[in-house]
Amino acid sequence: MRRLLMALCTLALTACATTPEPAPQPEQATPVTAPQPEAAKPEDPEAFRAKMPQPAKPPDLVLPTFEEARLDNGLTVLVSTRRQLPLVYVGMAFAAGSAQDPAGLAGASDIAYKMLLEGAGGKDTIALDNAFADLGVSPSVSVNPDGAFVGVRVLTRNVEPALALLSDVVRKPTFAPKDFERRKKQQLADLVRRMGSPSFLAQQAYLTAVFGEKHPYAHPVGGVPSTVEKVSLQDVKRFYQQQVGPKAAALVVTGDVTKEQALAWAQKHFGDWKGAAALPPVPPAPPVPPRELVRLVAKPGLEQTFVMVGRPGIAIGHSDEYALELATTVFGGFFGSRLNMNLREAKGYTYGAGAGSDARLGVGPLTVYSAVRANVTGPAVTEFMRELTDIKARPITSQELEAAREGLIRAYPGSFETVSGLGASAAALFFKRRPMDEFARTVAGLEKATPAEVQRVAEAYLNPAVMQIILVGDPELVRTQVGPLNLGRLTPVEVAGAGAPAAAGKK
Repeated sequence: MRRLLMALCTLALTACATTPEPAPQPEQATPVTAPQPEAAKPEDPEAFRAKMPQPAKPPDLVLPTFEEARLDNGLTVLVSTRRQLPLVYVGMAFAAGSAQDPAGLAGASDIAYKMLLEGAGGKDTIALDNAFADLGVSPSVSVNPDGAFVGVRVLTRNVEPALALLSDVVRKPTFAPKDFERRKKQQLADLVRRMGSPSFLAQQAYLTAVFGEKHPYAHPVGGVPSTVEKVSLQDVKRFYQQQVGPKAAALVVTGDVTKEQALAWAQKHFGDWKGAAALPPVPPAPPVPPRELVRLVAKPGLEQTFVMVGRPGIAIGHSDEYALELATTVFGGFFGSRLNMNLREAKGYTYGAGAGSDARLGVGPLTVYSAVRANVTGPAVTEFMRELTDIKARPITSQELEAAREGLIRAYPGSFETVSGLGASAAALFFKRRPMDEFARTVAGLEKATPAEVQRVAEAYLNPAVMQIILVGDPELVRTQVGPLNLGRLTPVEVAGAGAPAAAGKK
């Protein structure tokens, strides 16, 4: 019995014993490899778009310096030195422009100045042109309402012979009859070509509407066919004798030159120049009457209507000049201006619209303009008037003002990039009888103009009630769309080249 119990206990203990786990096997070692560099990803060519480009620092504003002197015979000498290149611009600025055209002979001054390059100093047109070509240059002449300018850009080493030719051009023009007839025919042919431009037709009606029939600024510089036809060679010679002389002219020398060199050249080539011509009088300020008419230049079938709206503005040097420049820029002086963003970007009536104030020696025009689709002439004119009215109802914001100020000032150096640009700038100072620091004064004036000043002149000068309206377009369409707007009596006007005026319009 005892043995039986022992056997049972042994079996029970054996059953309770834990089965031993197998001995752990060593893990198989994983081969270690050196880290491999990641393959370079191809560069995304569009990655640069993720970051907004930053504007570069604007260059410092450097304005040119002009020096002035006068010879004993009264000739003014204007000099600006720039030594970077061996180039010099020499030219003669004349104080008489198209404003001095004799009555009924609009275009006479333009022909007279262009005749200067039609033979001089014993050389005919071809010989004179060849003489300039031998120096590698080609002279040019330009005429504007307040003056004229003839000049040439030349290598420094060729200044002396170029000045000798320029002296002949200015002092010894030939005025040959055959050359005059050719020049006059060319003038007429050019006018005939320009008659196809609605903007030129609008300009004729606009100048008369803004300045009045007899004002010196009331005609295009080149005249119109009916007045140019009347200009004779004697008229041209008389204009030259009365308006061209040392007391009414300035020798402009810019570029690789010093004031001493310029004075020596002036004395050598123009020191014995004589003449009785004096500075012409300043054109008078025209009245600014309220608008009573809407003038229509009829061009049946025209697919666009050219719209000009304006009034007399200010003369150069007026105390409102800088503020008005800013106000007209906000209104229509650049792409982001109110008028362009409305007519072009919002409405799609036009490819562009603009505005500007042309401050002249006398009071110049303040003009707003655009060529709009003919079928939206009425709505476009409505928007012109709405934007003018909104200047008062929706004052100029500080953002608009600063954009205009920055744009005007930063664009200024572009006028002085070349010696020719320097020369033209100096000539403008002479035409408008401004001091030599005029450009620095202008920049300072633009910088200092306050928001209150700009808003004041904007309301004063962009008053729609005194803005004259000129339309060049299809007469029936204009009557239908603009007549009901009650902006004034719709009145057909006749301008050279536009054909017979349409019948009287309806109010």
